[in-house]
Amino acid sequence: MSDSPHPALGIDHGDARIGIAATDDFGILAHPVETIDQAKGNAIERIAQLVELRKIHTLVVGLPIRMDGSEGNSAVKVRAFAEQLRQRMPAMPLLFVDETLTTSSAAAKLREAGRNARQQKAMIDQAAAVEILNLWLGEGGFDR
Repeated sequence: MSDSPHPALGIDHGDARIGIAATDDFGILAHPVETIDQAKGNAIERIAQLVELRKIHTLVVGLPIRMDGSEGNSAVKVRAFAEQLRQRMPAMPLLFVDETLTTSSAAAKLREAGRNARQQKAMIDQAAAVEILNLWLGEGGFDR
């Protein structure tokens, strides 16, 4: 595996859907990839397929941190999901990024682009994953 962390896969985990985004090979841009419907299949296996297909070097998972800096039930769910990813792909680096406000930021950007965010839930999930990657690209990830 290359020393470069790119391409990286951004993951916006939700109870119903998981938004997926990816960086380019150089880590310059992040773009939407797909939304995984949790009810329609094995999300861990789909992510493993995407890792292989896209030759991913790093997983970047959004971790919902409360405004006071603490972690709640949502963060517990995300950490459990990330642990399943680690078990499935033990050699793959996995980083967390504070995803606070990424979904609302993504929805605002979709509105600015003239899209009705409420009618495009799948797109919001992907856009939130793009926001997670952009945060990681701009500020570096953290591992809590």
